[in-house]
Amino acid sequence: MPETPAVPSGPREALPVVVNLDDSDSPSDVMDALFLDRFATGAQPHAHGLTLDRARPDATLLPPGARVLWGSKEEDRSSVLAEGEGWTILASRWKHRADVTVTATDAELAARILAEATDGAKDEPEPEPEDVTMGFWYLAPQRGPRRMTRRISADTWEEARPHYTAPVAEAMDRLMKLTPEDVTGRLLLLHGPPGTGKTSALRTLARSWQEWCQVDCVLDPERLFNDIGYLMDIAIGEDDGTEKERWRLLLLEDCDELIRGGAKEATGQALSRLLNLTDGLLGQGRNVLVGLTTNEDLERLHPAIVRPGRCLARIEVGPLSRAESVAWLGREDGVPADGATLAELFALRRGASPAELPDQRTPAAGLYL
Repeated sequence: MPETPAVPSGPREALPVVVNLDDSDSPSDVMDALFLDRFATGAQPHAHGLTLDRARPDATLLPPGARVLWGSKEEDRSSVLAEGEGWTILASRWKHRADVTVTATDAELAARILAEATDGAKDEPEPEPEDVTMGFWYLAPQRGPRRMTRRISADTWEEARPHYTAPVAEAMDRLMKLTPEDVTGRLLLLHGPPGTGKTSALRTLARSWQEWCQVDCVLDPERLFNDIGYLMDIAIGEDDGTEKERWRLLLLEDCDELIRGGAKEATGQALSRLLNLTDGLLGQGRNVLVGLTTNEDLERLHPAIVRPGRCLARIEVGPLSRAESVAWLGREDGVPADGATLAELFALRRGASPAELPDQRTPAAGLYL
């Protein structure tokens, strides 16, 4: 019987490290490659990492006693590579965000060094009363689904209410006062021309619901329902440190192609997966609401989207009437005869002439969606 060839037992023989560099690589790219060597060869087989959405400018992102090996400072990124007994650390910083990764000879050491390097490094600015925390999801090319948080400004509903025509304001009154016990449908639909204040309303909604609902905006909704891994990460969610029973509202803006009539044929399984997230098996056991904005007329939307019982609220956000526009602006000069959108009114307030008003009533994105 022939002798079985020996299988390399050491990771260095099994996984040699080869790095190819060209003139497109930056010093930070070189440091990334150098950092991975000890992990890839098995010398330090345990890795722990952490991303800080906002890192303090004065934080070194290194543990005490770290020995700096390499450093790089570029226009949009600075990095430092350092080591200690049995561990190596790479800390990279962008304008606000920072990534810190540690490799070590054992998992406990990696966790301890990472904790020491990032202790007190998170920048938590004093929140303003009008701020609300929102999450932002996106699919990074090489790192998969990512979520970052930001404090954004948002008006109270009392401040924002005059921005909307009377029927819309009355419908919003009920929505702003909603509690978890009042939730029936899982889909929130705001539709109407660009520039009428749909996005502004969602920011105010995030402030009104902040005690019981975590609001996340998906920056690339066109990819969400075509990547099942991305969708599962979104559906499972990422806790923001509050109680686990908190609801989540996922905001998907400008989803015209996804929800208009004929969407099933145009987008494949995307529409089915959206509906599955709201009231199908995917959404079962998850306190998830989905908020959609679109510039489409209601008649052009897919029947499955607007069927009775599916929508928590379905609100058409249109321009203010001429009387409402005059009251909002405080003058009649320049107000169109058929009223104005919120974007047009802000332009008039800034001193624009009627001829300079943006054409917000065509199907293109405006400043106040």
